[in-house]
Amino acid sequence: MARVGASLKIAYTGGMTRIALYSGTFDPLTNGHLDIIRQGAALFDRVVVAIGVHPGKAPWLTFEERRDVISAACAELSATIEVTHFDGLAVAAARAAGACAILRGLRDTTDFDYEMQMAGMNGAMAPDIKTVFLPAAPGLRHISGTLVRQIVALGGDVSAFAPAASVEALKRVRERREK
Repeated sequence: MARVGASLKIAYTGGMTRIALYSGTFDPLTNGHLDIIRQGAALFDRVVVAIGVHPGKAPWLTFEERRDVISAACAELSATIEVTHFDGLAVAAARAAGACAILRGLRDTTDFDYEMQMAGMNGAMAPDIKTVFLPAAPGLRHISGTLVRQIVALGGDVSAFAPAASVEALKRVRERREK
């Protein structure tokens, strides 16, 4: 049974906490990421935002900077948000966090095709952990961390695309790189 109002909550009659894992590099956290976290917080009791270590990527922000940005940006959410890191499979991180679901944001059909493959693989490895697809808000679908970093590198203003904590962290990174 679901309750409809300002947000949708999945009704649950058990005593267990419903935990979802939202994984990514979050380099930087964008307004699109924040939208998915908000949507997840409306559906689950706790959202674990898991910062992944990707061997093919050299992050702009340290883990500590990304953790602090996510914590600051999520401070106003009523749900419990936990920030952690992982360096293996997202499905293993979900299991370690006690999650029943993995949240994935969808901006377009390219995301959908990739995420469907990933959901299939995760489902084969851990059938008890479900993938929940959340559509990006229409005004946020064009935002990507890669484009935000490119704009910052070229001296542009990204305040329309990322929360204030991300914007400030990216300014500091740009200043470090210019020295």
